[in-house]
Amino acid sequence: MLGLYIHIPFCASRCIYCGFYSTVPAKKKDERLSVEERYVNAICHEMELRAEKNSNNFGERIGDLSTIYLGGGTPSQLSFESLKKIFQTIDKVYHIGLERDTENNTCTTATPIEITMECNPDDITEEFAQNLRSLPINRISMGAQTFSDERLRFLHRRHTADEVETAVKRLRNANIENISVDLMFGFPNETLEEWKEDIERLLALDIEHISAYSLMYEEGTPLYRLLQAGKVKDMDDELYRQMYDTLIDRLAEAGYEQYEISNFAKLKVQTSNLNVQSSKFKVQSPYRSQHNSSYWHNVPYIGIGASAHSYSNGKRSWNIADTKAYIAAIEEDRLPCEEEIIDADTHYNDIIMTALRTCEGIDLSTLSAEYQTYLMRLAKPLQQQGLLKEDNGWLHLTRDGIYVSDSVMSDLMKV
Repeated sequence: MLGLYIHIPFCASRCIYCGFYSTVPAKKKDERLSVEERYVNAICHEMELRAEKNSNNFGERIGDLSTIYLGGGTPSQLSFESLKKIFQTIDKVYHIGLERDTENNTCTTATPIEITMECNPDDITEEFAQNLRSLPINRISMGAQTFSDERLRFLHRRHTADEVETAVKRLRNANIENISVDLMFGFPNETLEEWKEDIERLLALDIEHISAYSLMYEEGTPLYRLLQAGKVKDMDDELYRQMYDTLIDRLAEAGYEQYEISNFAKLKVQTSNLNVQSSKFKVQSPYRSQHNSSYWHNVPYIGIGASAHSYSNGKRSWNIADTKAYIAAIEEDRLPCEEEIIDADTHYNDIIMTALRTCEGIDLSTLSAEYQTYLMRLAKPLQQQGLLKEDNGWLHLTRDGIYVSDSVMSDLMKV
């Protein structure tokens, strides 16, 4: 298994809470198109360079992609021609077996794999949705954030609440059967009742996957500066818990499994070729994000594009977070990245930070005897407090543990 992540940094405008690397477009259209063309050429060439130079020493196995994810930024800002070129290059380098049905204007891969693209609701026009049919994309991740137009304006989001519903309808008409929507809670002055209304608006869309997060005040963002200036106030812990409890309980009632701290997938299978998978724990939704799950389960992945990260064979690397410098390096046939060797303690800490986020938790059998002993010694008092539980050789957070997950993980880390 191997994941492929492609970072598209372009955004029409910046949201005040976003800490991801992104750039806003040049004012002149010809300048915007020139930057997009050069960047797309660069990410395509990076795939070729990595295949040539790193297939052996970085563990990139040609023809073995299990997931593809276009994230950002806003990938839906790319032109259709740019998207076609990206997938043609993926097929050329990684041999995913693109199969085109010219009669129905559709495109699939020889072996079905999850292919996700992040989109802004207002980018999903009728034309855009129909163009998706001729690309192998089979999963859309869309940032709604809230169904309050007032809160959307506060975030500097470009879309309206109604455009989210319109976008879902257009995607369904284009035969996209796997849709994920992001939702946020904990806005300044947001009430519990307003949060409940957002959840109900989202459930009415009958989508397959939901990611829900509390509004984060990340240092360096405009939102963080508003907090520091006293112009907004973070929600209190009690309201946070009420909102999170409401989210978990309502989505469970609606037939979604919580498979990770912030992620929920529908258990009911509708018109899809996917089959519900069973595990030693419970029935699993077929709509879990396979790509994001690879991060939580130690699956290697390749990161392409400015600021993208890669991980495999005990190494982690990251590309420079500067679009111009990234393009210039690739055009000179250089990979603009740094890398580190992951030692045993770092690998153990990575497992704590990622696997413990999932409902299954940590598979103790994957740890050496030394690290198992170390972990269970630190876990014992947390188990006694009802924050951790061991089931059939797996250590996972309890519901109470989820609320203080950062503290629990910190207590289990090796320093």
